[in-house]
Formats: sequence, C-alpha cells, structure tokens
Amino acid sequence: MSDRATEDSPGIRARVVHPDEWELWRELRLRSLADSPDAFGSTLEREQGFTEADWRQRLQSVAVVVTVDGVPAAMGGGFQVREGWMLVIAMWTDPAYRGRGLSRKVLDVVVAAARGQGLRLVLNVTRGSTAARSAYERYGFEATGESEPLRPGSDVVTDLMVLPEPPTRAD
Repeated sequence: MSDRATEDSPGIRARVVHPDEWELWRELRLRSLADSPDAFGSTLEREQGFTEADWRQRLQSVAVVVTVDGVPAAMGGGFQVREGWMLVIAMWTDPAYRGRGLSRKVLDVVVAAARGQGLRLVLNVTRGSTAARSAYERYGFEATGESEPLRPGSDVVTDLMVLPEPPTRAD
C-alpha cells in the first residue's frame, strides 16, 4: 500500500497512518465512539480497553486521517473481509468539521488502496443516518437491500452498501 496523501484544498490533508501512529488513531477513534455510538459496530467501553498492541494491529490495514490546518478532523479505514472485498470502517468526521467534504477525502484514499489491491468495497451505514448515507451515495455507493443489526442484540439496524466497479475502458 502506498503512503498516498492528498491536499487539494488549502490546509486539508488526507494520509494513511501507520502502526507507530497508534496514539493518534486511538484518540480519534475514542472521540468518534463517544460522539456517535450508534454509528459503529464497536463500543467506546470495548475500545477503551484495547492495549497498544491492539491499536497497532488495527493499523495493519488501510487507516486514514484527515487534518485541517494540522488538526485531526476525520478518519476512516478498511480491511479485507473476504476474498476480493474490503470493508470500509471507522468513518467519522469531528462535528466542528462536518460539511467540508472530509469523508470524500478519506474515501478517496481507502478506495485507491482497495482498488490497488484489486478489491471491491462495501460498508454498513446506520439506518436513519441521513448525512452519512448521503455522503456515501454522492461518492457512488449503492444500497444492496441487505441489512443487519448494528451489534448482536441491538435494535439499531445497518444497511449494506457497495461501490460498483468502475466502468472498464474499451480499447
């Protein structure tokens, strides 16, 4: 995987983070779980118990942080869930930075990493999360009609979305 970083808007930078940056990822992830507990399959309580080794392991796949003027403002990542497929995970933007297209910047890096590995992309979005669903739809993700509980025993439901393959060029 490349160390792809993008900075097409002044002061906004998306980049892959590595295991040695586990503290940055942990800080953002715990903020995300506290801010939006019904957006994730995991919980704040569960991840507060993670060790340094757990956090480093999580950064073995693609993990992206977006900074705005040097301040960590958004995150997301992906990992291969089965042959040929990457699951987009941990998508979150700090409320102070929402509406600036930061999720698109995260997705640009995640999608490039997945496609570079020949993987297709899927994600789960919490039903009723209209802002997140709209962002994913604008990016090109489509609902599959499949759904499942957010977590075992949860009344919160997530919908599965897939990013279609880009059209192939006829030579």
